Amino acid sequence: MGDTKIVIPGDIIDTHTEDSDQTILRLGPGLIQTNDDTRATTAGVLHSDKDNTQYWVVSNKRRYVPAESEPVLGVIVARHGEGYRVDIGSAHDALLPLLAFEGATKRNKPNLALGTLVYARVAVANSLMDPEIECFNSKTGKAEGYGEMAEGLMFKCSLGLARRLMDSRAPVLGALGAGVPFEVAVGLNGRVWINTASPATTVLVANAIKNSEFLNAKQCRQMVKELLEKQ
Repeated sequence: MGDTKIVIPGDIIDTHTEDSDQTILRLGPGLIQTNDDTRATTAGVLHSDKDNTQYWVVSNKRRYVPAESEPVLGVIVARHGEGYRVDIGSAHDALLPLLAFEGATKRNKPNLALGTLVYARVAVANSLMDPEIECFNSKTGKAEGYGEMAEGLMFKCSLGLARRLMDSRAPVLGALGAGVPFEVAVGLNGRVWINTASPATTVLVANAIKNSEFLNAKQCRQMVKELLEKQ
């Protein structure tokens, strides 16, 4: 992970590097491109990846603001002729087209019940229309982990913690993975899905993830060790 700093709305973000002309820059939540400048649109902590090709701002907002390509966990709340309406925790429900699944055709479409949990990626996000999500990667046509989450447990966490859990080096997930087998899917809308072999392990993993929010890497490993010893 790259450097972090505090920004406020209107701040100009320095995204130039030696290879700026050849680098494709991706802007996440809290940032906007205006002419040749990148500016912050919200107050929070500016983050960048290790290659300085992606930037985003993490704030203490409680409501999720959709951004394209972000993974989310949503609950189907209604069905209409062309698809589903899905609660993803944003100001407006997201639209999930019936054909936005791997292998879906007009004759072979998924039939999901109300209350079904799905893992999806944001396909369309702008201020002029409701967000749209898809349960596959439209670039490859493959599910790549997206779709219905038939088993397991979904719980909520802060948006900041959810984004930190997306890091492949998230210490709490690494410590848990070394001690117990489990599956996890993280939505950047502040929702986490886990699936384990037993209810007791599910509770342990969920508690460990929630407790990790304000701990450093060493403290996360110690906390997980203590939870596993008590199991």
